[in-house]
Amino acid sequence: MIGFTVWKIELYLYTVKSENESYILRTLTLAQKGLGSVSPNPLVGCVIVQDGVIVAEGYHQKYGEAHAEVNAINNLPKEINPSDCTLYVNLEPCSHHGKTPPCSDLIIKKGFKKVVICNVDTNPLVGGKGIEKLRNAGIEVITGVCEKEGRELNKRFFTFHEKKRPYIILKWAQTADGFISKLPVPASREENKISGEASHKLVHQMRSEEDAILVGKNTVINDNPELTTRIVKGKNPIRVVLAEDLKTNGAYKIYNDAAKTIIFNSSIELSEGNVQWIKLNRNEDYLSKVLQQLFQLGIGSVLVEGGLITLESFINKGLWDEIHVFVNPNLQFKEGIKAPKIDLNTEYQLVGNDRMYTLYSNKTV
Repeated sequence: MIGFTVWKIELYLYTVKSENESYILRTLTLAQKGLGSVSPNPLVGCVIVQDGVIVAEGYHQKYGEAHAEVNAINNLPKEINPSDCTLYVNLEPCSHHGKTPPCSDLIIKKGFKKVVICNVDTNPLVGGKGIEKLRNAGIEVITGVCEKEGRELNKRFFTFHEKKRPYIILKWAQTADGFISKLPVPASREENKISGEASHKLVHQMRSEEDAILVGKNTVINDNPELTTRIVKGKNPIRVVLAEDLKTNGAYKIYNDAAKTIIFNSSIELSEGNVQWIKLNRNEDYLSKVLQQLFQLGIGSVLVEGGLITLESFINKGLWDEIHVFVNPNLQFKEGIKAPKIDLNTEYQLVGNDRMYTLYSNKTV
């Protein structure tokens, strides 16, 4: 899964210094299995250890369903006494009633004497309260184990709660000579195709891992994209369109029933079927206001797949956390619409015959 390419590499190179680190790294591996299924909740894994042996494990599998600690405890063999075990979890156990009861209460009730935690939860509803509750119950609590790796795993969750906006990923494909499209834009999308099938499939995987996908009006008009995950297994992201004016009829695929669509525009405030129109006038703070609206809607991550104007608007405002650029080294357009101006790393990953460059903002969690 593309969201964890770098994280996985770092994990394999990680030198385990202690038993606690070994078990916390296992919770991270379990936790990432929930990617694309648990948002707006964090990715959480849990292992229960007795005498140096993992006796039960679990992870948060789907939003609204049991948390990692509950699944691990439910998988604990009945003959094993929790008071003889240590519970490892990559994020502070919750202390409030949400879709499910507080995990901290369950840990206390079951009689665990020691809990090891990777990251403190920065959600204001938790924010150390779970740890405090455990310690007040006489449980030994260790925190900060593999903290950097844990924050990388839950970068979407931490960005959402700490920066009060979604985690933003920009993505585009460009030719070897730096163009993202021919001009005029060909009527046939095949004539404008840049990346290969392997990259195409990977992009659909990326879509399935994020809460929303965002494009501008021109992309809708010129490409008429569906913006769904049609060629991989996974959920469709919420479709977000930035458009001052766009026809409200069903001529565009973004109006089909495959996913919810949010259209930011300057004239209509309306909800109709699976389409929501949000009125928002363009000004200097337009993008920040869009992200604020998405934050209020509980959207934790956005994959931006727009054209040059949309991509550069995010880059120029510094509103991005990751950029993925797919370069076809064997294709040149010689003229057309230039790709956004950004320095690519010398390092890249091969995706089929394409080169995928990945950049990270210094402002990332």
